[in-house]
Amino acid sequence: MKSVDIPPPHSPKLDPKLKKLSTEKRQENRNYKTKLPGWLIAILLLGGGAALWEFSTPSPPSPTQTSTQAPLPRPVEIIALTSGTTNRQVKLLGQVEAGETSTLSSQVDGRVERVLVREGDRVTSGMTIAILDDADSKLTLAEAQARLAQEKGNLARLQVGTRPEIIAQRQAELDAAKARELEAQDNLDRVASLIEEGALSRRALVEARTAADAATSERFRVEALLAEAQAGPTKEEIEAQQGLVAAAQAVVRQAQLEVERTQVKAAFSGIVQSRDVDPGDYVEVSDPVLTIVSDRSLDIFLEVPESLSGQVATGMRVKLNARALPNWQQETAITAVIPTANTASRRQLVRVTLDNPPSGLLPGMAIQANLVVPVNREDTFIVPRDALTRRGEQWFLFTVDNNQAQQLEVEMVTDLGQEVAIANSELEAGQAIVVTGGDGLTDNAAVKVVNQQ
Repeated sequence: MKSVDIPPPHSPKLDPKLKKLSTEKRQENRNYKTKLPGWLIAILLLGGGAALWEFSTPSPPSPTQTSTQAPLPRPVEIIALTSGTTNRQVKLLGQVEAGETSTLSSQVDGRVERVLVREGDRVTSGMTIAILDDADSKLTLAEAQARLAQEKGNLARLQVGTRPEIIAQRQAELDAAKARELEAQDNLDRVASLIEEGALSRRALVEARTAADAATSERFRVEALLAEAQAGPTKEEIEAQQGLVAAAQAVVRQAQLEVERTQVKAAFSGIVQSRDVDPGDYVEVSDPVLTIVSDRSLDIFLEVPESLSGQVATGMRVKLNARALPNWQQETAITAVIPTANTASRRQLVRVTLDNPPSGLLPGMAIQANLVVPVNREDTFIVPRDALTRRGEQWFLFTVDNNQAQQLEVEMVTDLGQEVAIANSELEAGQAIVVTGGDGLTDNAAVKVVNQQ
């Protein structure tokens, strides 16, 4: 079959001379192909078929490929497991609260005359912060003081006794009474004589006897007054008057207290948090006036997880820090442990009291704390961090026995930096554990100890 040369599409038009030379060259190549001997063509065909058969037929596997190769032991470094006790670092969250908060209330009814402070002002203990109308209280006080003065005068007279001039007056009264008695008796004797003579009637005798008896009674009364003046007051009378004086003094103190209560004073030093009244307001007993927050101390309440309930005690150390004060840290001790847990979160509260806290730490702020809790477990061991392998949320450790690795899941108790505390009831002190080469190691894998530490 003749081959037909088709020029490529859109090729440029060849020169007639070049086209003639190209045609002659192709004709010579065809003539050369047709002149090959037949025996050579047969040899070429047989050699190509043999090569194609060898290429397409798979070679038999070698003895090394058919046999399964066992994995070489993995080189590892081991150490002897050591037991030990450690402390556990626990992060706690909490809130700052004021150590002392006082809502000052009115102790008397009255109208507010002045309020001397506003929100945010600093006050000192005993400082007057509000004043109520005290006109009625001062009037009551004046009346009580007058009554007290009167009772004190009466007591003084009793304690001094009767004055000499009063005794002399009583003596003169007695002398006059005796004279009147003698006169009445003489008149009675005269009337009796006249009646016997028949000069007077019996009625005149009765009147004379009555007058004599009255004179005698008057003498007895004046004698008693004189004796009383001469003897002075009795012990009972003095004690009774002393009781009246004490009662009057109590009334005065009560009235003074009412006057003092018209001035509302701060119970301790602190800062005014809120003000509930203004001048002109009428307040009654127990109505709130001001709220003061102490700036001398703060209480910090921290939440302890349920798993640590019963392990936290007063005096344990905590290190405090707050997001609001990035440059502040303070180590202190737990002041008190609240013996109940929150019913919703199941967390227990502990209280830390800070005296003289930093100025930027305010009630209501969030706070963090690191609590050091001793780990009292017999199955606790201290190992290098490199000895552990983590898979997801689980931690594993490899022990070595007869050049074979055994995988054990362990509990991470606490992180100590370069070392960690772990726990597992199957571990024993002195047991060989892999410290280097554990990455990628599997359970029951063959190992080769290259450097036992």
